[in-house]
Amino acid sequence: MISGGPRPVAPFSHAVEVDGWVFITGQMPTDPAAPEAPLPDGIAAQTRRVVDNLRIVLDGIGLGLEHVTMARIYLTQFERDYAALNALWPSFFAPGKLPARTTVGVTALAVGALVEIDLVAKRP
Repeated sequence: MISGGPRPVAPFSHAVEVDGWVFITGQMPTDPAAPEAPLPDGIAAQTRRVVDNLRIVLDGIGLGLEHVTMARIYLTQFERDYAALNALWPSFFAPGKLPARTTVGVTALAVGALVEIDLVAKRP
């Protein structure tokens, strides 16, 4: 668990490392400083908050987004939000350094979120 990290919505660790591979639990668009606050409005704002939370976890284990090798993204409104997500996604990474990615439409997510993202990273 990462000190100051997002409050878990279920029993899990923020990250688990095995042989230099780091598996980061899916993060929600909640504010770690105000976990009961309403979620941000819209897919872009929620995605930014999720990525900020992922950065907190990565930073807590001495890594950054540049170490991410794979992302899984879950969307509750796939058809509505997929294009907007795709337009925003590259802004989180260095040009030409996008991780592998799978995006899945789901019927619901915890806390009523529109998006959840989990990651796999590799320690250098």
